[in-house]
Amino acid sequence: MASGIFAIFDDVAALLDDTAVLGKIAAKKTAGLLGDDLAVNAEQATGFHASRELPVLWAITKGSLLNKAIILPIAFLLSAFVPWLIVPILLLGGAYLGYEGVEKVIEWFMPHEKQAVAAREELTPPQLVEREAGKIRGAVRTDFILSIEIVVIALETVIGESLVLQILVVSLIALLATVGVYGVVALLVRMDDAGMHLIARARETQGMFARPLRLVGHMLVRALPKVVRVLGFVGTLAMLLVGGGMYVHNITWIRDGMHALPTLLSDLVVGLVVGALVFGVVHLLRRMRPVSSGSD
Repeated sequence: MASGIFAIFDDVAALLDDTAVLGKIAAKKTAGLLGDDLAVNAEQATGFHASRELPVLWAITKGSLLNKAIILPIAFLLSAFVPWLIVPILLLGGAYLGYEGVEKVIEWFMPHEKQAVAAREELTPPQLVEREAGKIRGAVRTDFILSIEIVVIALETVIGESLVLQILVVSLIALLATVGVYGVVALLVRMDDAGMHLIARARETQGMFARPLRLVGHMLVRALPKVVRVLGFVGTLAMLLVGGGMYVHNITWIRDGMHALPTLLSDLVVGLVVGALVFGVVHLLRRMRPVSSGSD
C-alpha cells in the first residue's frame, strides 16, 4: 500500500518536472507574443479616470480568463480531431488584428467626429459609462485573438506529448499570460499614483531622502502620459505585426514572396495590407447599409 502511494507521488513529481521543462520551452516560444500582448492590452486599458482604472482592468482580466476558459478546450479538441481548422482560425484572427491596427493608424491622421467632440467637450456620466464599456469589450475581443495565438504556439510545443501534459503546459502558459500581462498593466496604470505617494512622503520626510523621493515622484507623474502615448504606438504596431505574422508564418506563397525582407518588416507589411483590405470591405459595407435599408 505504502509503495503504491510512493509510486503515485513519483509519477506526479515526474509529471510536474516534465511540465516545468516543457513550460520553459513554451514560454520562450511565446515570449515575443506575450510582449505584444502586453503592449496591446496596456494601450487598451489606459485612458480612464484614475478611480476607474483598476475596476476596468479587473473587468478586462476577468474577460481574459473567460477567453482562456473558452479557447483551451476548443484548442485541444481541434488539435485532436480537426487540426486542419487551426490555420484558418488563425488567419481570421490575423485579419481582425490587421483591421484593428489599420483603423488605429487611420484614426491618428483622421480622428472620428465622435473622438473630436469628446476631445473638446466633457462627457456626461452615461457617455463615460458607454465609452468605458466599449473599451472593455474591445480589449476583451483583442485579448481573445491574441490568446488564440498564444495557446496554439504553446500547444505546438507539446503536440507529441500525452494529453495530460498538453493540458498542464498549455494551461500554465495561458494562466501566466493573463496574470503576468495584466499584473504589469496594473503597475503601469498606477504609475502616477505611486508618484503622488512619493511626493507626499517627501513632504513628510526630513533629511537627505526628501529630495530623491520628490524627484522620483515627479518623474513618475510626468512619465505616465508619455508612457501611454508610447504604448498606444507600440500596441498598434504589435497588432499589425501579430496579424501579419499569422499570414507570413502559415501561407507559403506569402512567406516566399516576403523572404527578401526582414521578418519584422514582412510581418508589418502583410499586416498593413491585410488590415487595409478588411478595413476597405468593412467601410464599404457600412456605406451600403443605409442604401439597402432604404430600398426595403
